Amino acid sequence: MTITFLGTGTSQGVPVIACNCEVCTSADARDNRLRTSLLVESEGKVIVIDSGPDFRYQMLRAKVQHLDAIVFTHEHKDHIAGMDDIRAFNYFQQGPVDVYADLRVQVAIKREFHYIFEEFKYPGIPQVNFHTINGEPFTIGAITFIPIEVMHYKLPVWGFRINDFTYITDAKTVSETEKEKIKGSKILVVNALQQQPHISHFTLDEAIVFAQEMGAEKTWFTHISHRLGTHKAISEILPADIGLAYDGLQLTV
Repeated sequence: MTITFLGTGTSQGVPVIACNCEVCTSADARDNRLRTSLLVESEGKVIVIDSGPDFRYQMLRAKVQHLDAIVFTHEHKDHIAGMDDIRAFNYFQQGPVDVYADLRVQVAIKREFHYIFEEFKYPGIPQVNFHTINGEPFTIGAITFIPIEVMHYKLPVWGFRINDFTYITDAKTVSETEKEKIKGSKILVVNALQQQPHISHFTLDEAIVFAQEMGAEKTWFTHISHRLGTHKAISEILPADIGLAYDGLQLTV
């Protein structure tokens, strides 16, 4: 299975054009972070977790030619806003794309992209088949997703475990029950927004503590604000088994 980080950034704390901070003026490509999204490829199946506002460019940049499914973690705009751009895949594949989301997220998608679901189907609109995430494991092709519920302040968000790989974004707290689903993962990906306290995201220190508690062989941090610091500076202070993910990072798991 191949994992590609399509984006590792966040809308939270996006700087204005005139920002002159170290990250915004960095020449290091690893500091250019599009909104968080993940590409999962295994045995011919191509799946994206979340389609934020940068979705179209991310898919072009990664040269994705086929898309079987989108799996949504939650309904915030920086995770669903780009779904309209699946229409190109509908055209070339001559059929709908499977969309996996819980009922609350489905309601949000139907509200945001109401024209997809109206009785009159305007030519060329995106085509989707909904599949409901209810907390039970589900399978796409040969890939089994185990949902993990984390809390984004008061909003439940889905993380997912696939074999020995676990992906979590937008977490602030995780129950002991859900932690048991994560333990034993060889690779863990989890959010680390910034160094300052935040009401709904792990800070850098909180993410490090969580990673060490989970005990994965390697942890990668994602959903990174420019406020966290440059890739080089933060990488130098992280434990050896923790890395700062960047757009385009590819893992074989």
